[in-house]
Amino acid sequence: MSQSKSTLRRNGFTFKQFFVAHDRCAMKVGTDGILLGAWAPIARVKRILDIGTGSGLLALMLAQRTDASVTLDAVELDDGAVMQAVENIAESPWASRINVHHAAIQRWITEQNSRYDLIVSNPPYYEQGVECATPEREQARYTTTLDHTTLLNCAADAITEEGFFCVVLPEAIGAEFTQKAESLGWNLRLRTDVAETELKLPHRVLLAFSPQAGEVFTDRLVIRGPEQQYSEGYTALTQAFYLFM
Repeated sequence: MSQSKSTLRRNGFTFKQFFVAHDRCAMKVGTDGILLGAWAPIARVKRILDIGTGSGLLALMLAQRTDASVTLDAVELDDGAVMQAVENIAESPWASRINVHHAAIQRWITEQNSRYDLIVSNPPYYEQGVECATPEREQARYTTTLDHTTLLNCAADAITEEGFFCVVLPEAIGAEFTQKAESLGWNLRLRTDVAETELKLPHRVLLAFSPQAGEVFTDRLVIRGPEQQYSEGYTALTQAFYLFM
């Protein structure tokens, strides 16, 4: 793997310990997924579920962050993304710990008796709107095939009592998602508002819900400093992954 400062290749993204090809995925590797993969709490986690794995990015990041006893299931509906995730994971150091499942999460959950300590998803969040260039991109962007109520119910069916369900969303949609989650019995436990710079309003929010009530921890993360360099907070969160940190 090249150690150049630019980690973005035309067909994928090079991290310190793995490469993610994404040319057959509707949604490419981006800051949202990297934030969630680096942020999700992993203390005492033994089993992880990635809903809508796409290229396999979140599963790979969480495999890197956890020890060899932790197993991961990555579920994906799109044919091309499934093939890509399988290949990305096979070429990673954690192929024996991550299983990719080609299925709709609604059906897959009903066929499992498994419970997970951590469930993650970088979910679709737009209502049906402007037509996308491909059906695959529409599926990845819009909530038509996986609305938020369905997502929350699927996670509820698979979470342990003390487990966490974590998502990354636009800030405004995150408020609606939290309201919906709490109406379904989830408890918000962690929230990080993400802003591009100190002077800008948050544009993304990282949320962790649990079936178990408890104290809510909130904070704010700024991605870039005044000279457009990555901030200390963002660097501390992601330096285990980016080549140039």
